[in-house]
Amino acid sequence: MKSAIDTNVIAALIGNEPSGALAASRILRDAARSGALVICGAVYSELLAYPGFTPAMLTQFLADTGIAPDFDTGRAIWHEAATRFAEYSACRRKARAGAPRRLLADFVIGAHALLTADRLITFDSAGYRNDFPELRMAPAKTQ
Repeated sequence: MKSAIDTNVIAALIGNEPSGALAASRILRDAARSGALVICGAVYSELLAYPGFTPAMLTQFLADTGIAPDFDTGRAIWHEAATRFAEYSACRRKARAGAPRRLLADFVIGAHALLTADRLITFDSAGYRNDFPELRMAPAKTQ
């Protein structure tokens, strides 16, 4: 089973919160036992923005954890992300909820997982569930 990983899981792993790091470590270890672990280019980019993370550190981290970056985000993924982001934005406008509150990167991450993996490992299942209801996700929470 191929698992795409959301930024928040890796951020929990490398962050300073012991319970989050422990949960993320356990989840990724279990996922690695059942198949490949991947991140899309958007996750890679978000991780480089993590305080103190350098490209060399990220490259080493990914090698050490067996997580493969997938930079080949082709037309199908971009189209899926754009379509879902447009639907989300239209719903917010219709509800007079104002400007979109979620980032386009979330939709690229969701579309990448939907089209190239068997599931998305995230600590934000609720956010993805609304926009990608058919996407299989794990886990529902961090603890």
